[in-house]
Amino acid sequence: MEELKGKFYDIQGFSVHDGPGIRLTLFMKGCPLRCPWCHSPESIAFHSELNWMEVKCEGIEKCGKCLTACPQGAISPGENKKSLQHNTEIQVVHVDRSKCDNCGACTAACLPKALYLCGTDYTVEEIMEIIRRDVPFYRQSGGGITLSGGECLCQPRFVLEVLKRCKAEGIHTAVDTTGYVDWKHIEAILPYTDLFLYDLKQMNSELHKRVIGVPNGRILENARKIAAAGGKLQIRIPVIPRFNDSVNAFAAAGRFILELGDAVEVVQLLPYHTLGVVKYERLQKEAPVLVAEPPSEELVAARKKQLEDMGLKVMIH
Repeated sequence: MEELKGKFYDIQGFSVHDGPGIRLTLFMKGCPLRCPWCHSPESIAFHSELNWMEVKCEGIEKCGKCLTACPQGAISPGENKKSLQHNTEIQVVHVDRSKCDNCGACTAACLPKALYLCGTDYTVEEIMEIIRRDVPFYRQSGGGITLSGGECLCQPRFVLEVLKRCKAEGIHTAVDTTGYVDWKHIEAILPYTDLFLYDLKQMNSELHKRVIGVPNGRILENARKIAAAGGKLQIRIPVIPRFNDSVNAFAAAGRFILELGDAVEVVQLLPYHTLGVVKYERLQKEAPVLVAEPPSEELVAARKKQLEDMGLKVMIH
């Protein structure tokens, strides 16, 4: 029988924004949503993907090893561009995405690591070994581990097994989820999850579907079920210009959160930023990407006060 594996695109230690205390946040690949403001587009696909960081490319004159390394012939000489590292003009490479199969052969040849694969497979035991390294920090700070994504519950068997192992070893667990998964996957992990970091993006289901690609009915219903089952929630609201930053949008969100009662420990506001734009460039993907001015501190503070006036505890990331 093949050993159970999970696919991750990043693992971050000393995280302080993904639940209480000092945490290890484990970011898993794959997501069913298509948020145009996504700051981690490398998390969306379920397979490992080739990324190209142009700023690290040293040019084919100095390097060029990737040109012959690709078995599919997907890499060829590209444009002449100014090197941001050496202030000289270099000829960078071009990746033909129609030929690239994400095999990673070019990444082994690329010494400056301008080409790299995003998506690494780990067994449960390999992940547990990484988790155990930071146990003293969890103990001292009241922290633990957070499984995130993408949507980590798109890899439900792996998530369940890691959570079981962590609980058996006394490690605090949190699951960062979109909520857009079958209830059976959430129900299975409930006994082993101390806290759900739960995204709430838009209460208008039609607008939710038009912008993100899916309606919000399943998301809202799963939140209600978690609360009814005794689970604990930290509601996360991304503050997105022209999508959900209005007084009316926050009033609707606040009313729903109040319905969940004592299950909600805190509401966290996540102001929109533009960090995801450059990541789409590394993937060389054509996708609907939101590029807007981040919300002002005054607007975010006003929405925070609006929810607080409704009786909710709120913090800003």
